[in-house]
Amino acid sequence: MDQNLFKVKGTYVNGQWMNASKSYVVINPSNNKKLADIPVSSEEELELAVQSASKAQKIWAKVPLKQRADSILKLCSLIEKKAEEFALMDTYNAGNAITFARKDVIQAVEHMKYFAGLIREVKGETFSTEPNHLNFSRQQPYGVVLKINSFNRPFRWCAEKLAAPILMGNSVIIKNSEQAPISSLKFCELLNGIFPDGLINVVTGGADSGSFLVKHPLIKRIAVISSVQTGIAIAKDAAPLLKNISLELGGKNPLIVFDDADIDLAVDLTIKGMRFDTKGESCSSPSRILVHKKLHDKYLEKLISEVEKIPVGLPWIETNVVGPVVSKKQFESVNKYIQSGIEEGAKLELGGNSPTNPELKDGFFINPTIFSNVKPSMKIAKEEIFGPVISVMKWENYDEMMSIANSTDYGLTAGIVTNSLSNAMKTSEEIQCGYVWINAAGRYAGAPYGGWKLSGLGVEECFDELKSYTKTKNVNMKWL
Repeated sequence: MDQNLFKVKGTYVNGQWMNASKSYVVINPSNNKKLADIPVSSEEELELAVQSASKAQKIWAKVPLKQRADSILKLCSLIEKKAEEFALMDTYNAGNAITFARKDVIQAVEHMKYFAGLIREVKGETFSTEPNHLNFSRQQPYGVVLKINSFNRPFRWCAEKLAAPILMGNSVIIKNSEQAPISSLKFCELLNGIFPDGLINVVTGGADSGSFLVKHPLIKRIAVISSVQTGIAIAKDAAPLLKNISLELGGKNPLIVFDDADIDLAVDLTIKGMRFDTKGESCSSPSRILVHKKLHDKYLEKLISEVEKIPVGLPWIETNVVGPVVSKKQFESVNKYIQSGIEEGAKLELGGNSPTNPELKDGFFINPTIFSNVKPSMKIAKEEIFGPVISVMKWENYDEMMSIANSTDYGLTAGIVTNSLSNAMKTSEEIQCGYVWINAAGRYAGAPYGGWKLSGLGVEECFDELKSYTKTKNVNMKWL
């Protein structure tokens, strides 16, 4: 692989490349070898990003809607030409399977085009109560928007998630993940000539950088994809200035299998939902499988048989599905959860270890892992692992099952597998989460995606996300 693919020009602020004196090394999680040196944005650079974003936004807000949409579509065309390169960056830096990474780039483009097509639909309302009177409302941009992104799908979160705020007349500062920043920084090479300098900025750094930006008075709107702990910390920092904030956080999602379900379908949806091609580093993964007692043994046998077939290995090889988790820190975290499951009495049915292939010995690989005999009180049943670990739980009584399904602090997604319309509708009403699958998997542009409870605030990937980057102004007028 050409190492120039991973060589970044710096962080991107005010249309310029910045290279602060402080830097750190980003590694390839498949072999723990260096991929790139990444500069750490200084406080002066962060301040410049905010000031330049504020200045550029005032210009951009006056740009006609069609011109904004055309700019996003032009960016989409440039992304499509380099789709394979961006996919490879995420494969080598984040460990995602190359087959998944390609789809992720294309999905980012599809969502950007979706938002560009919706821009004319963000409209105000009108009404009057008497002659010579009119109330009308307008949607206006916030100004500077801060986007803080997770490491699991670095390119998609960077490109796709800037579309809505930019289309609505805002400027954007993106703070990418420290663990997988390469594709976000390389993405900036496409921006010159499309957008005014300062309209889109990509910076780096840890919690201190994030806190500086979150607290900055010129940043009015914040959108976050992160863990619950990080989301709560950001919300606290944003609270004194009552900033508008949306949070897409973690999940501990149940997949509920009824006694009338098709076992093959249930297993297929489990595997698809777990996203082994991202090593289970997916907030929507159904990591808790609640299977009716009648089907439990057959389901478990089938699940083990199918998961055993999933190839683990270097993620840039087309036939491999499970690559390495993103970092040593994540590797250690997942393994601690696996150990806790064993210590608390769950039965380890599959995995729980790393591959024996010498080619993978220096990487952060974890074999797909399945536990049975899992109790609701166990850590592996309550906390988000963000790794390739499935907990299978047996149920017989519907009310007890629903109590377990709703027992965690999370409420992001849930899956239901049944041939009964009554089961499907009753359960979808009672489950406490923001997104429900019934005999299905996957997400689609236009369908609102967002969590309840500690899984987040607000929805994304739909019209409401686009509108969320605007403030409502009402005008009440009379004339003679």
